[in-house]
Amino acid sequence: MVYQGKSVAVRALDNGVAELCFDAQGESVNKFDVATVNELSEAISALEAMPDLRGVLATSGKSVFIVGADITEFGGVFGAGPDAVIAHLSKNNENNNRLEDLKVPVVVAINGFALGGGLEFCLACDYRIASSAAKIGLPETKLGLIPGWGGTVRLPRIAGVDTAAEWIATGKDQRADAALTAGVVDAVVEPELLREAGLHALEQCMNGSFDIRTRRARKTGAMLLNDTEALMAFETAKSFIGAQAGRNYPAPVAAVKAMQKAAKADRAGALAAEAEAFAKLAQGSAAQALVGLFLSDQLIAKKAKQWEKKADKKIARASVLGAGIMGGGIAYQSALKGTPIKMKDIAQAGIDLGLSEASKLLTKQVERGRMKPAQMAEVLTRIEPCLSYQGFDAVDMVVEAVVENPKVKHAVLAEVEQSLGDDAVIASNTSTISISYLAQALKRPENFCGMHFFNPVHAMPLVEVIRGEKTSDKAIARTVAYANAMGKKAVVVNDCPGFLVNRVLFPYFAGFSMLLRDGADFQQVDRVMQAWGWPMGPAYLLDVVGIDTAAHCEAVMAEGFPTRMGKTFKACTDVMYEAGRYGQKNSLGFYRYEADKKGKPAKLVDDKTYQLLKPHCAETKEFSDEEIIARMMVPMVTEMARCLEEGVVETAAEADMSLIYGLGFPPFRGGVFRWVDSLGVEAVVAMAKQYQALGELYQPTDGMLALAKANKTYYA
Repeated sequence: MVYQGKSVAVRALDNGVAELCFDAQGESVNKFDVATVNELSEAISALEAMPDLRGVLATSGKSVFIVGADITEFGGVFGAGPDAVIAHLSKNNENNNRLEDLKVPVVVAINGFALGGGLEFCLACDYRIASSAAKIGLPETKLGLIPGWGGTVRLPRIAGVDTAAEWIATGKDQRADAALTAGVVDAVVEPELLREAGLHALEQCMNGSFDIRTRRARKTGAMLLNDTEALMAFETAKSFIGAQAGRNYPAPVAAVKAMQKAAKADRAGALAAEAEAFAKLAQGSAAQALVGLFLSDQLIAKKAKQWEKKADKKIARASVLGAGIMGGGIAYQSALKGTPIKMKDIAQAGIDLGLSEASKLLTKQVERGRMKPAQMAEVLTRIEPCLSYQGFDAVDMVVEAVVENPKVKHAVLAEVEQSLGDDAVIASNTSTISISYLAQALKRPENFCGMHFFNPVHAMPLVEVIRGEKTSDKAIARTVAYANAMGKKAVVVNDCPGFLVNRVLFPYFAGFSMLLRDGADFQQVDRVMQAWGWPMGPAYLLDVVGIDTAAHCEAVMAEGFPTRMGKTFKACTDVMYEAGRYGQKNSLGFYRYEADKKGKPAKLVDDKTYQLLKPHCAETKEFSDEEIIARMMVPMVTEMARCLEEGVVETAAEADMSLIYGLGFPPFRGGVFRWVDSLGVEAVVAMAKQYQALGELYQPTDGMLALAKANKTYYA
């Protein structure tokens, strides 16, 4: 052994070849944390000191190559300022430069994921041989950043500006065959042949058959573009990427600008331009929010895995009660991810609708080339439609998804329990009704919890798993395990009206209703909130959710929290509901809907809406964007703070991720609590106090006041 660290080793092979192997002890993957970067520097020093070295083969001892930087280290580095960020980048840039400048050729064998810094290491090598199972990419823009270890420098010089701009701007993983076509890797072989192919390529380099000098010169010099070519390539890329990314996500365009600035520079100048752009982005709010989201996502995944480990058995067979759109979506998702499921309804029409929903979703997968017809047929065979409870004694998990009516749910839950084994878990897909109340219909309430999916099931990542007063840990563990198996993001919350997501959504809608009452134009409110970052404004969102559904939920929330969510005026949703305008489901809501050329509902302005609202609203007047944002967001903030203080949700991270995955809260703002932290809790308290005459929803909580007084934040 020439060098042995905890993550990096160098061993001598035959014929003057050394193997540089990444294999982090006690870890499932390799990543570039500070310790690994330091060890790599020592390993390269060991290689430089080997007297008879002729070539280096870089490998991984894991099932993946290197997944990138250790993002948990970013917070402290970013907080120390731009100079600290550049210093952090410089160490591994020095490593990659030294590797690229070795007097002998370096070939890398990419056996799995090589992402971010992992791919940047590979780009510094002379030749790249990939397993057919490998995936590579530069995902930094998803974190609001750009590559910082030479990605914007080497990739455009290897594969061209167009490929580099697309790969970096989208941040997508690339399959090995696509990487070969793009010229980013030099060969693709089957996994079992990878090491042999790497050694063969290295031998070709060592005997002079492969020209590494020309390759190195191209990577370390200016780009091979004249002024006209460079202008066209970069300006076109900036225009297209800027339009796609939008103003709230500056990183993709910043990456193109860094490449453009460095086009005529040598390696040192290009890396300096990249580091400067990276450091600037690292100080921005988007990067801080998106890095925070990444870490929060890891937290909820870790907690879900911990629950799964507590599950006493795997969900081998599930069932859903109530077919239709929601039941069909649940059945589709379960079957797609490999868990067979019974889909039960009281009428054949419901069964037909559920099967139609599952078939429609699968057909789209086939049409988009993501699935073969035979695979579609296999998934459909995992869905067993039925009109009775026959065979339910063999089911491990039941998801009740019948109409949102307490009496109906009570009857169905009591009925299905009689057909199940004593050990089976039942979960209700209710969106607002108390789990503890629904459990009153059951003989075994300890086996009952909530499992709230969001519509459309296949597209929305979140599942709220709701604990009732008598719910056991076993029921929660099995339900979270089932959500994990379905590919969902499970967050465990405690029972209350609306649970977490709907409990904080309806104060947001209440803010909207009060704005319209006071003379705001719903179209202006929609424009402002969409510009703020929401996928759609509140009026449009109500149309998509269904105004009849919203009216029902508002009644539940008003009963649960009468002093905050009870109405003292006729709300805009009540006006629409009483007029029979339910939104997209009947083509009339705040807007009017007509099918476009693709059959999708196109949103149109309808003067009738203004006529209906006029008797119940003040005379229309202009509100500033700032006032609209404050009046919309403060109720959501205060209610979210109450949920955290009451223990409805355990952590600020889980609360934020629930809104991002369940509602589409703007990711670049990082979630409600990260947004509050970015403004300062004291500033948000002051914002709320401006409007506290509007009611309890605008009054800061005791917890908010305490944080503001102590000058603290929700995220330490």
